[in-house]
Amino acid sequence: MSDHIVSSYDDDLRELTGRIAEMGGHAERMVEEAVSSLVRMDMSAAHATVAKDALINKLDQEIEEKAVLTIARRQPMAKDLREIVAALRISIDLERVADLGKNIARNALALEGRSHPKQLMHGIEHMAEITLDQLRRTLDAYTAHDENVALAVVQKDREVDALYNSLFREFLTYMMEDPRNITVCTNLLFAAKHLERVGDHATNIAETIYYVKTGHTMDDRPL
Repeated sequence: MSDHIVSSYDDDLRELTGRIAEMGGHAERMVEEAVSSLVRMDMSAAHATVAKDALINKLDQEIEEKAVLTIARRQPMAKDLREIVAALRISIDLERVADLGKNIARNALALEGRSHPKQLMHGIEHMAEITLDQLRRTLDAYTAHDENVALAVVQKDREVDALYNSLFREFLTYMMEDPRNITVCTNLLFAAKHLERVGDHATNIAETIYYVKTGHTMDDRPL
């Protein structure tokens, strides 16, 4: 992994990387399950997704404690310090991704007992596919220390933003056509916004990975 003289320091970094990967996997599944509960109107699954937020919060706290302890013990410099600070920042982004998954599950719960046209869900499912792919690629880039994949994820974020704007117009049209669609479309709009924010956090994480690997921000990269 590195040429550190103190091997226990490498163990600390490996543990942090492993916990970030674990937390990322849980956050990704929360969003996936939340969207599934919304599309299928599965209230039991929505409640189960909301309950999983406690596990994410616990992992976030453990990562913070481990990172602070590692800094205090090893007093890292340069890239080593960037890696530990990056773990702290990524943990915060993942905790917020999980919160967004919880919010989508709550959107599903708000629609309990209401019927809705299936075509309204197609846009949400498509947007979820793209944002979850962004998140997966970002987590893979973190594990592989691959700044090129991180850069590609950031560039993909424009597609998510454009899709959200398209869905906004579509749901607004449904609401104007029939006021009975307002409650359903409002909750779907919230869900779409939550997915757009998941894409933003994946972008934040990708920018952090790029900084750890290169020592420069993406804004400083050569055009």
